[in-house]
Amino acid sequence: VTSKLGLTFLHEVSQGFLAPVMNRVDFQIVRHRRTKHWNPKWKLFRRMKIMKVDLPNFNEKVENLTDEEIRIKLKEQGILPPRPWVERQFFIHSTGGVFEPYVPPEGDGKISPVSKQGAMQSLQFLEKKSKTMMAIRKIRHFEEDFDSPEFCKEATKLYIKMHELLAARDKDNLIDVVTERAYPEVLHNVENKTIRWTYIKDIELPRIVQARCTDIISKENVFAQVTVRFHTQQTLAIYDRFGRLLHGSEIVAKDVLEYVVFEKHVANEYGTWRIHAKIIPDWLPSREPSAVTFKRKVETTVPEPEKAVVETASSENIPTVNNER
Repeated sequence: VTSKLGLTFLHEVSQGFLAPVMNRVDFQIVRHRRTKHWNPKWKLFRRMKIMKVDLPNFNEKVENLTDEEIRIKLKEQGILPPRPWVERQFFIHSTGGVFEPYVPPEGDGKISPVSKQGAMQSLQFLEKKSKTMMAIRKIRHFEEDFDSPEFCKEATKLYIKMHELLAARDKDNLIDVVTERAYPEVLHNVENKTIRWTYIKDIELPRIVQARCTDIISKENVFAQVTVRFHTQQTLAIYDRFGRLLHGSEIVAKDVLEYVVFEKHVANEYGTWRIHAKIIPDWLPSREPSAVTFKRKVETTVPEPEKAVVETASSENIPTVNNER
């Protein structure tokens, strides 16, 4: 009976029977992973799958970095660095024209300096000489050894060399003597032609009649132009591609009066004097026209009286044909 009562007591536990003991019990929920691989070697492979990320240094100040270092860091992150605004550089080696072109006096080279007109020309030359002297003084700021007589000798050599290179068709070395503006003008209409040019002598010594200076873009970028008067004796003959004379003569020498403009980029340390233009006065007479070398067409039209005579003569000379057999 006692055993039966004990079993009944154990089965029928009253509510709240173990409440004083539950406060002292420590329990932990355990969760078991049922997808664990049976081979532990895959742990190493899974650990090697980790990709390390290079995080930027947040304590680094961008203000202390140079432009090149910022560009390198942007390229490391695959970011296109911003393109800086860079203007295209260009170099002005010569001007596009003649500033304040010299106006030659009418009848220059033909009027005696003792006459009235010659004295007036000398007076006008002295009035314009002040600007020329100021320009020469500015040239000497960049070129200390500039001397007018020596420059005239150098200008004569350049003048002769330019014509010799043109006659020899040496286009590569011609650009060293003439500027970019004068280059196409010098080579204009000389294709398929033969040029024979000879420098004989100076009738008058070359002299500077005008000098001017100007600045382009900035005040330090100075160009100088010097106009030289040449009064020389030359021979010139131009032949076409068939050897027929177009202009001039190799025997007959002529007196030539020219005003040639020389230019130099004086602000450039390595600048040189080159031929820039030629001044042609308005009072100069027109050129001698070139000889015609093309073949003239034969006239096919016959005048009316001659045409009637030819028709009658041809009708009388027509032979008769006998068709009778």
